Amino acid sequence: FIFFCTSVAWMILGATIFARTDSADTRLRYRVNANWGTAHLQSPPSASYWRLVTVRSESTENGKKVVKTSRQRRTVDLPLEASRLTASFDLAHRQKGLLWYSTYKVDFDGAYTFRNTSEQAQTVTFNFGFPTTQAIYDDLTFEVDGQPVELVNQGETATGQARVGGGQSAVFRVSFRSQGLGSWRYKFGNDITQVRDFKLTMTTNFQDINFPEDTLSPTGKQEIAGGWELTWSYNNLLSGYQLGMAMPEKLQPGPLAGRISFFAPVSLFFFFFLMFIITTLREIDLHPMNYFFLAAAFFSFHLLMAYLVDHISIHAAFVISSVVAIFLVVSYLRLVVGGRFALVEAGLAQLVYLVLFSYAFFLEGFTGLTITIASIVTLFIVMQMTGRVKWSEKFQSGAR
Repeated sequence: FIFFCTSVAWMILGATIFARTDSADTRLRYRVNANWGTAHLQSPPSASYWRLVTVRSESTENGKKVVKTSRQRRTVDLPLEASRLTASFDLAHRQKGLLWYSTYKVDFDGAYTFRNTSEQAQTVTFNFGFPTTQAIYDDLTFEVDGQPVELVNQGETATGQARVGGGQSAVFRVSFRSQGLGSWRYKFGNDITQVRDFKLTMTTNFQDINFPEDTLSPTGKQEIAGGWELTWSYNNLLSGYQLGMAMPEKLQPGPLAGRISFFAPVSLFFFFFLMFIITTLREIDLHPMNYFFLAAAFFSFHLLMAYLVDHISIHAAFVISSVVAIFLVVSYLRLVVGGRFALVEAGLAQLVYLVLFSYAFFLEGFTGLTITIASIVTLFIVMQMTGRVKWSEKFQSGAR
């Protein structure tokens, strides 16, 4: 009954932690986006010019065929022949409440080569779409063939104009410094797009690189001081995929504390099981009220950590909560049974099944394996301890 009630309390605590985390994430993410910026989705610029064309139309008036001509403006897009891009990332995590957010700064520089396919010189309009409207853009530069171009801001895009000779190519360069959150992506187009002579060089100040779903892996990578230099190079690519980088995330205090709370009944079960075996073998009398206070001491670990992580790091909160919980158990059992049993058997058991089991959740990807190994080792030790015990006699002795 004590174990069941404590397990229910842990379920309530875990649900409370996740509810606090989810509600806080909705509120805090909006604040982070407003203060820092959102994820970037970069697209290539476009270049075009307009020309007047004669349009011939036919109609029937009063039974007679009438032919009319008019002059209309048509837009002609210049083909993108080459792209040379660099993107440098500076990752800096920021904590808000129970969550860490992967914020970054990015230095982007792109040189795009467009060709004027007409035989005459044209006034070409270069149009650049910003990767997101919720961001700042510092040192925004437009250049055509090395010459500055006046920038005209149009909200979500910026434009500039320059003369390009007939049959000639022009290199349009755009560069800026900005900042974003979570991920950075580069898309070639809205659908399957042909890309010619493309090269993107990306540098990071972090080692833990990861690529978002539905993105192409780099064609080359080289480890540099503190990070990586990644390269995407294509001669003639036809693809609907994007390129990108998912910023590494820190260990999230809220979800981690919630998962540890949900798993706590397993830790308490192993502790109670071992205490029952040891006290039975040594004929130590532990009353159910003693087990109640032991369960309360276990629960104090998760309760204290759940609210400490709001104010200090998850590692410091874990250490403080562990020390408090072990002190409660050892100091209590010292009065109930004795100092040696409290410090050695109970103290070590709590260290293993409460502290180390909970710390296994810090080992991303190895949690289940760690707990499984510890459980098998526990089973082996208990089986060796009790292999020669006559349980019928032991329980009869306990009944008397």
